[in-house]
Amino acid sequence: MEPSVIYLDHAATSWPKPPVVGEAMMAILNGQAASAGRGNHNMAIQAGRVMFNARKALASLFHISNPNDIIFTSNTTSALNLAIKGWLKPGDHVIATMIEHNSVRRPLEYLKRTIGIQVDYVAVSDQGQLDLGSVKKCFRPETTMVVCSHSSNLLGCIMPLQELGRLAKEHGAILLVDAAQTAGTFPINVTEMEIDMLAFPGHKGLLGPQGTGGLYIAPHVELEPLLHGGTGSQSEELEQPSVRPDRYEAGTANTVGIAGLAAGVNAVLEDGVERIYERQWKLTQMMMRELESMPGVSVIGPRLGLPRTGIVAYNLEGRDAAEIAFTLDRKYQIAVRAGYHCTPLGHETAGTLAGGAVRASVGFDTKEKEIEAFIAAMRHISAQ
Repeated sequence: MEPSVIYLDHAATSWPKPPVVGEAMMAILNGQAASAGRGNHNMAIQAGRVMFNARKALASLFHISNPNDIIFTSNTTSALNLAIKGWLKPGDHVIATMIEHNSVRRPLEYLKRTIGIQVDYVAVSDQGQLDLGSVKKCFRPETTMVVCSHSSNLLGCIMPLQELGRLAKEHGAILLVDAAQTAGTFPINVTEMEIDMLAFPGHKGLLGPQGTGGLYIAPHVELEPLLHGGTGSQSEELEQPSVRPDRYEAGTANTVGIAGLAAGVNAVLEDGVERIYERQWKLTQMMMRELESMPGVSVIGPRLGLPRTGIVAYNLEGRDAAEIAFTLDRKYQIAVRAGYHCTPLGHETAGTLAGGAVRASVGFDTKEKEIEAFIAAMRHISAQ
């Protein structure tokens, strides 16, 4: 049975999940819901295998050599906090961009206030283009990190990670990537893109449940753990274990959620990230073309024909973004998001800081007929 709602809020959380995700979670909950790494009995061993199989699937997706370099977290935000707070020291300098999510900006501003790091936010055009020359001019002797959203959750633009990674290496800094909008929907190769740390959500393009995510940490990068506590290994020691992933995974793991995440990642691998991106790009082009034909509608981000993720943010002149989203939901049963999307920097870049924007975002299983229904609804709304 098809869902009664047309769901176009995949940039926040993908839905519906493939049936195998829920099945995998229930299988663990009913059969192997012991604590991984906390015992030698069969159920604990099986739970540990679930965790490792999830790491292997993610390693395959992101082209990571050692699955144990993947740390599980509760979401992208916790992964970014581990990366930022675990790496930066007093006096360090960071280069970021003007499309960063608050999950990057707020930890940076916190460290700026508390330990005196310095931050430069490099301007991005309203279409999401980053001038690499401007980035290069920002490097200083004390620059230790470049951090960048792979794709803005407002503009949908895609950042040149390989070039940023190369610049970071040339200046002795590391590249941290926020892949909240690209993990599972855009090809990522941490080696080719020279990514040192990759923060990703489980509940968006990877099709897993909420409460899952992770951080890839390259072998040459050592972070200070954010959490200290039980790991099931080296328990006689006062300090956190030195081995990965235990060093960064204190406390009982979300084995049930990670089982669902593994099932979602395997669904992505089976379909192919390139195919997923191409499918979503065609839907966004259809959406943009129709929206731009409506009087008073302005679409944010890269123009028609240019690369973008499955996000189309827009405004209707003289109308409140929240009112449009409310009408789409209550009258047409179409779920979108309106407001600031936790990225005031992005809205400043787009020139929409005064009132935010409506954001429609496609996902793994979005149908063309759903886009047609959304367009028909927007035509009715724009004509009123």
